[in-house]
Amino acid sequence: MVGCTRVVTRALATRAVVVLVDDFGREPGAGVVDAGRFRHRGHHDRPERRRLGGLVTVDVVGREPAVHHAQQQRAARSRGWRPRVGCYGDVGDGHGRSRTACAESDCRPPRLVTLARESSNCGRGVCYAFVMRCEVVAVGTELLLGQVVDTNSAWIGEQLALAGIDSHFQTKVGDNFERMVECLGLAVSRSDAVIVCGGLGPTQDDITREVLAAVMGVELVRSAEMEERIRSLFGSRGRSMPESNLRQADCPAGASFLPVMPGTAPGIRAVLDGSLVYLVPGVPWEMEEMMRQAVLPDLRAHAGVSSVIRSRVLRTWGQSESGLAEMLADRIHALDEAGNPTLAFLASGIEGLKVRVTAKASDEAEAEQMLRSEAVRLEELLGPLVFGADEDTMESVVLGLLARRGTTLAVAESMTGGMIADRLVAVPGASRVFRGGVVSYAGEVKHEVLGVPPGPVVTEEAARAMAVGVRALLRSDASVAVTGVAGPDEQEGRPPGTTCMAVALGEEVTSLDIQLPGGRQQVREFATISVLNMLRLRLLGDEGSG
Repeated sequence: MVGCTRVVTRALATRAVVVLVDDFGREPGAGVVDAGRFRHRGHHDRPERRRLGGLVTVDVVGREPAVHHAQQQRAARSRGWRPRVGCYGDVGDGHGRSRTACAESDCRPPRLVTLARESSNCGRGVCYAFVMRCEVVAVGTELLLGQVVDTNSAWIGEQLALAGIDSHFQTKVGDNFERMVECLGLAVSRSDAVIVCGGLGPTQDDITREVLAAVMGVELVRSAEMEERIRSLFGSRGRSMPESNLRQADCPAGASFLPVMPGTAPGIRAVLDGSLVYLVPGVPWEMEEMMRQAVLPDLRAHAGVSSVIRSRVLRTWGQSESGLAEMLADRIHALDEAGNPTLAFLASGIEGLKVRVTAKASDEAEAEQMLRSEAVRLEELLGPLVFGADEDTMESVVLGLLARRGTTLAVAESMTGGMIADRLVAVPGASRVFRGGVVSYAGEVKHEVLGVPPGPVVTEEAARAMAVGVRALLRSDASVAVTGVAGPDEQEGRPPGTTCMAVALGEEVTSLDIQLPGGRQQVREFATISVLNMLRLRLLGDEGSG
């Protein structure tokens, strides 16, 4: 809902810092109040007002106080904000249900924010925002031990944001019954929906089903229909089913299986103390399919989300994050004033420094139009620093440029140890362009195989000789070469991070001697994307001059 507001309450010890913000997090004012002086009210109660050195407005659920002292009220009103007291019965739950219908439904309605901004987008000047809070709980002792990186929670968080659903907490918990019960109970107490990821397998440490049943206070019930479905799945794969897999047909009484089942682990949906609870598998591809087809549509329906949030990423290389911010300072200021779309910078190592544009609109078409328009403007401002968008990588872009002009490529690597070749061959269709490479890690190999003259090998001259040598050896049209010091020790008196790289294209061989930041792995990654970017700029320059 463009133009609506929401209230964010930040807990600080015994105080609550209450901030009035718009849809994109801008704060016209904030106040500090004693959280203990607000009493919880049922969602049928009318809002109440108290005076604690200023106007206090409590929403109809009784959970979101908002404070505006005199000075803050003036600042807020100057931007069109004003406190409102909403009538719950007039507006329902955000997707067409009245107060009575909400009371009879199986889950609590999303939070009603009773502060609104006067705007033509809000009809009579009053706009109510319904904000669903969804928490993510990742299950697995291996996550706590660092043996497995929790990419599932990151992916789910991204999808919730795109769906317009707030996620204030992400929690990891080990495979321990008591701690899992405590964790799920806490999540349900503070969120409108909870997604529990993992612990749905057939082994004895997969206890998420049992935990949900315990928190609900019910027994597990085995589903004959699900049991047959699991047996059929094993049979279709020509495998016999271990009896332990029958545990996956158990479901807490009163809960239900999700309709989408990519693997042998069915997902579960339940309502617990008014909150929606979803159990999804920990296997990433199974979880993602279940989320896309079942969980996210159900969450959107209950949240009453009527807008869409979409993002586009421009990938850049050759400038720091602060440098990009300076180049885009005027545009950032203009977007901050407008509020939509928004910009964010994401440093992503070998994937480039990303500039993410996020737009909120009433439908997909409007959001895409906003993104296209802003992307064009940013590309004009950043010029050749932008090498791609969204899923583009430096290597895919370079291979595309080479293929377009019918040019083949060879690589000579030292400090990168084959990383450049590995990145190139990971791109489908690379064989049409990429001839091969030589990893000349030892100095003798540089001299004997690539024809580098005797002497130091961490120099621009050595890099140029490597590029010329590998191009002749593999009979390619173009070549790149990298030599340097990845660290941690010095080499030939040069410090870690020293990178010498060269590009041979046509009759010209160009080279650079640069200093890259970071540890050993980061230096190698930065060297890889930097030399490919050097080739990209040469190719673009040739196209421009032609």
